[in-house]
Amino acid sequence: MKPGQKIYFASDFHLGIPNYDSSLEREKKIVRWLDTIKHNAAEIYLLGDVFDFWFEYSTVVPRGFVRLLGKIAELTDSGIPVHWFTGNHDMWIFDYIPKELNVILHRSSIQKEYNGKKFYIAHGDGLGPGDYGYKFIKKVFASPLCQWLFARIHPNLGISIARYWSGKSRIATGRNDEKYLGDEKEYLAVHSKEILSKEHFDYLIFGHRHLPLDISLTPQPPLHGRGGGENASSRYINLGDWVKYFTYAVFDGNELKLLKFE
Repeated sequence: MKPGQKIYFASDFHLGIPNYDSSLEREKKIVRWLDTIKHNAAEIYLLGDVFDFWFEYSTVVPRGFVRLLGKIAELTDSGIPVHWFTGNHDMWIFDYIPKELNVILHRSSIQKEYNGKKFYIAHGDGLGPGDYGYKFIKKVFASPLCQWLFARIHPNLGISIARYWSGKSRIATGRNDEKYLGDEKEYLAVHSKEILSKEHFDYLIFGHRHLPLDISLTPQPPLHGRGGGENASSRYINLGDWVKYFTYAVFDGNELKLLKFE
């Protein structure tokens, strides 16, 4: 990283809910945030659920979101890499977003290193113990056959059905978990500890959970090749959302902070 440059992380915009007006207001706020960071952004990570629903037909995409899409295209055209993770609400992104916006699409976790700091980055859905029902449904939705069958439905009907069910989600209705459940019950914290038992990371960054979290994890016993040894510290970061919290993380080359916009 060059001096003065920063890396930004945000997640769970859920554009499209709970209604057009509030989604548009939120979209404009996200664009304002992108405008404030573009002057020093080395890279930008969007960790999934940018849309509350997205499906790309071969010649049709959902209406709306032109301000955000145009802003991201502006950023990538200026040379800023934008990493886009698919989440559980927008897993049906195919080639339109990467091609039109020139973003780097990720469908699973990735590992990065900046200035000697190691990062583990993922959306977070389906990770950790339990939640086997969702893990099964995710495999079904990710199957090429399921995607082909849904694409046979006319877009007017298909997108209407999807948005109806999207409107029933906990985040759309305001029934979202707001309490930290503890290191042993938070599945992403458990998942992070499992990762750290095998390899050291300075930061493990996720979306999906919606609650902003910055948790120091107990260092694991050193393993061969783990790096860092028993004194290495790690932090589990959940980015929160832009429905209620408007939080994001920024790494300045030395330290990562979880901040709130406006």
